[in-house]
Amino acid sequence: MAGGGRYFGLKGQRLNLAVTTIAGLDFALFGYDQGVMGGLLTLPSFVATFPEIDTVHDTSNYTSTIQGISVASYNLGCFIGAVITIFIGDMLGRRRMIFLGSSIMIVGAVLQASAFSLGQLIAGRVITGFGNGMNTSTVPTWASETSKSHKRGKMVMIEGAMITGGIALSYWLDFAFSFLEPSSVAWRFPIAFQILPAVLLLAFILELPESPRWLILKGHEAEAKCVISALADLPEDDHLVHTEFTEIKDTVFEAANYGYRDLFTMGPERNFHRVVLAYFSQVFQQISGINLITYYAATIFEKYIGLDGQTSRILAAANGTEYFLSSFIAVWTIERFGRRDLMLWGSVGMVASMVILAIMDYLSETHVGGSRPGIVSAVFLFVFNTFFAIGWLAIPWLYPAEIVPLKIRAPANGLSTSANWIFNFMVVMITPVAFNSIGYKTYIIFAVINAAIMPVIYFFYPETAYRGLEEIDTIFIKTKSWFGAVSVAKNQPLRYGKNGELLIDYENTEEHFHRVSSAAHGRVVGKKEPGIGDGTAVHKENALSGEESGESVVDPEKGHVVG
Repeated sequence: MAGGGRYFGLKGQRLNLAVTTIAGLDFALFGYDQGVMGGLLTLPSFVATFPEIDTVHDTSNYTSTIQGISVASYNLGCFIGAVITIFIGDMLGRRRMIFLGSSIMIVGAVLQASAFSLGQLIAGRVITGFGNGMNTSTVPTWASETSKSHKRGKMVMIEGAMITGGIALSYWLDFAFSFLEPSSVAWRFPIAFQILPAVLLLAFILELPESPRWLILKGHEAEAKCVISALADLPEDDHLVHTEFTEIKDTVFEAANYGYRDLFTMGPERNFHRVVLAYFSQVFQQISGINLITYYAATIFEKYIGLDGQTSRILAAANGTEYFLSSFIAVWTIERFGRRDLMLWGSVGMVASMVILAIMDYLSETHVGGSRPGIVSAVFLFVFNTFFAIGWLAIPWLYPAEIVPLKIRAPANGLSTSANWIFNFMVVMITPVAFNSIGYKTYIIFAVINAAIMPVIYFFYPETAYRGLEEIDTIFIKTKSWFGAVSVAKNQPLRYGKNGELLIDYENTEEHFHRVSSAAHGRVVGKKEPGIGDGTAVHKENALSGEESGESVVDPEKGHVVG
């Protein structure tokens, strides 16, 4: 294998860094795609090629609607890709899904960059979105399932930071290539540039480790143990490797017997409860209003604040850069303060920012205060991004991968990601029309929405920091109502410490004995449904026979490893 060994010869921290880098590259590509169109919508050569979406010279609601459709078509493609992942994600595995998604994105980027008609541009954006929807449904799951509990939050926060890095890069490339006006290269190159990170993903993703949880789900237990060992840089017979393997394997025996209907049933682990939490974390991210800034920053600065085109593009790029830098605050605070506190305080800042933006926009519309309201508005577009980056940029990508059980993780993440993209589509679609029709009241709507999100987070969303993914199952098994998860999580002792040290041995827990006892007495019975558990090599017989499976198993009577 390239690099002198498996996984390029990497182990432990270096291998974890490689996984984080590739996951981050995918999210940088995602961010780049979100931002690149924003700096082109007012570019003369771009609107000359696509006059149907020129809202600078044509302020009619019809043109605003066509612009919204053209920009939001990408999000519609992402939605379709996320929905497809619900059905094929577990079949292909995490890495092959990312490979497929990246390949499709390249096709879409080529169509966009070579477009001479609005129809071709929209088709290219839909196809690019289709691939990105697959990737964004899969990468957070892959990253979470290959990371340790004490590093998982920071790692996914880094991926979130890479989203904003991609946005900032797109803004600066838009600005730099605007100097090539009136050549169409001024907009074709920034669109084509996204092919580069997609090609890098194709080159590296299949050489990195697959999720050990997916491997066990499909019966590749020896490979799963090898992955756990490599990620921890420990021998395969090390107790920590064995404990993690056993914990995952016990969960997988149950996962093999679940189908898509289990997304919408409670059961002892409260599946539907957890799917709802995952789904609405993504909904809340999008209805906060972030993408009215991400997609239309240059347009807002030019059309609604009254700056010239070049200054607007510079400010949009600076806005993206500040957004990127702010995202690193969450990297260093996600484990210290937890998911809940960052989401709550992020929402507080976002509400305040939207209120001030509404007031300033009202003053600008009524010609009060001269240029000062416009200056304050520009500042608070930056402030809003800061609070969003801290509380809502990456956590909605992390939380669904943490909160749902393995048995439904791939389809549940596909479902929650589809929520992100359909509500993203809605916001991006209506923003031009809303600004054109109701002006400053657009900000009031988003202020009210953000205020309404806060009590939902406070009362319903349990803390997951420092929790192993299987450990979260225990919290929901003990939860008896929709309001109960928060308090149960507060009172449930941690199995792993803040540095990843083992505090409670899983093999000594009640749920472990319950699971192996259930398997021993034949209460775990198979029922195949396409997609989840279909065609896996995880069976009751293998769970109980070390000789047949070739793996160490747990004696349900003695409660320790045998074989």
